Amino acid sequence: MKAAAHRFCSVESAQAGDPLAGTAAHAASNLLISWPRPKWSRSLRTARDMDDDLAGRINRLAASGRRVNLIDQRGRPASRHRIYLLPEGRCFDVPRDELTAFLRDLESGDDLSRWSGAAITKSLVLCCTHGRKDKCCAKFGYAAYQELASTVTDRKLPFDVWESSHLGGCRLAASVMVFPAMRKYGRVAPEQVLPLLQHEAEGMPYLPCYRGQSLLTPAQQCAEIAALEWLEARSISARLSVMAESDGSEGGDVTVQVHWHGDDTSGGLVAQCGTTELMRVDTCADLDEGPTTSMCWVVKNIRPL
Repeated sequence: MKAAAHRFCSVESAQAGDPLAGTAAHAASNLLISWPRPKWSRSLRTARDMDDDLAGRINRLAASGRRVNLIDQRGRPASRHRIYLLPEGRCFDVPRDELTAFLRDLESGDDLSRWSGAAITKSLVLCCTHGRKDKCCAKFGYAAYQELASTVTDRKLPFDVWESSHLGGCRLAASVMVFPAMRKYGRVAPEQVLPLLQHEAEGMPYLPCYRGQSLLTPAQQCAEIAALEWLEARSISARLSVMAESDGSEGGDVTVQVHWHGDDTSGGLVAQCGTTELMRVDTCADLDEGPTTSMCWVVKNIRPL
């Protein structure tokens, strides 16, 4: 067996048949703070050079239900921070010496108008490059980020691309999150970046890397992806409406109805979803211990309504 230093959890995850579908969980309320990546800690939301007051406010915001991620772009001034609030769709540029005051106002629910925020005008594309968290995010994440950034610049695509701290699912690196669509991707290779961005520019997910829409449950995410694949196999381009899941006919299974709407046609599908066991490692830190049993959601069958 290879030494753990020469193994990667994302490679072993793919070899184990670990599915992407149903793994897109992500909080609806987000705070993104630009901070130089070399200063990130292992935590997804604090940096090694943050003072205790700032780190404490960030942790309290996270405890209140707002997910906090650090983000970075090369060449940004270290002393001025871009702040994104989602789903509010607002961004702010805040000097470091005023960042604690900004977060105090946010934590208190005070009016943020004095901070001269602006509406977010481009979709945000975050790519996890959090090497302090997992070496797969350094190796595979940074390669994907470079391709994302250069492709958007070269082709003048309507996205704002950022490196990001931990997005969840290190074993699925490279991990990508698109806001405000709340679509999450995994195992994004550099050669898949252009078609992914082209699909997102059309408001559609790129199926080869798609993990799901983050506001859906795992079963709904699996049903959405199965429905998109069913439609693609029939050359049907359509928008989907994913219904709430209901109890299925077998123990533990659920059914999810998906309605689709094309330009001149529409229809519906029903997916039977359940869980299955899989042996996998979740992070590179688990490689020495070896794989353990995990439960994954899958679609057992899908049929027209």
